[in-house]
Amino acid sequence: MSTTLILAVIAVVLLGSLTRATFGFGEAVVSMPLLTLLPISLHTAVSLMGFVGLTVALLAVMTGWRHINRSALIPLVFAALGGIPVGLVLVIFIPTPAIIGLLGGMLIAYGVYSLTQSMFARQVTQPRRIHPRWGLVFGFASGVFGSAYNFNGVPVAVYGSLRGWHPDSFRSTMQAYFLISGTLIVAGQGISGMWTVDAFTLYCFSLPAMAVATTVGTILHRCIPTAKFQMYVFLLIMTLGTVLLVKSIIW
Repeated sequence: MSTTLILAVIAVVLLGSLTRATFGFGEAVVSMPLLTLLPISLHTAVSLMGFVGLTVALLAVMTGWRHINRSALIPLVFAALGGIPVGLVLVIFIPTPAIIGLLGGMLIAYGVYSLTQSMFARQVTQPRRIHPRWGLVFGFASGVFGSAYNFNGVPVAVYGSLRGWHPDSFRSTMQAYFLISGTLIVAGQGISGMWTVDAFTLYCFSLPAMAVATTVGTILHRCIPTAKFQMYVFLLIMTLGTVLLVKSIIW
């Protein structure tokens, strides 16, 4: 591998890790499209992001474990376990561009709806929240999209926004969820033979970037006003949806 390639991968990992550390999700959707533009194999890219996601989650949980919403985390994890095998079947029988495009369109629609609702409902003192049992549905969807396309964070982010989690709880609970699901995903990738020497090499080179991104992301997260955090989350969801939709078109 050339020095230029290594530096490019480090820059991509830094950008994705910074997004995850700041908002609690989004690094796979940010980094994977960029990694596919570089001359590395798909297995290397997928394995690398598995290692990166697990590491960033571990670092974030260590700094924010007190804010984890444990009552929400448990059903999300168990529901995701049920969705993982469904995702494996889905990726075999349904064309990937169709699913990615559908997911992208749904995220854009949800982001636009949520931003519109928030602008017209600022005078409502107690906005309506969905029932916690919906966590099983979103956890299941996370398992499906996580095992099939590495997009396990978006359904949980949508659920957290619908439940109105406090920014600290949102970020910490997301990281705890990623730590558990990421361990299962990375183990599954290893069992299926997706680990490569290049992935381990690039991961080692990217470790300092992940540490910097986690530190800077934690600071940025604390600087975001609570009242505006959900708006930024909705904008990020719309952006990620746009990335997925464009990716499905040019696949």
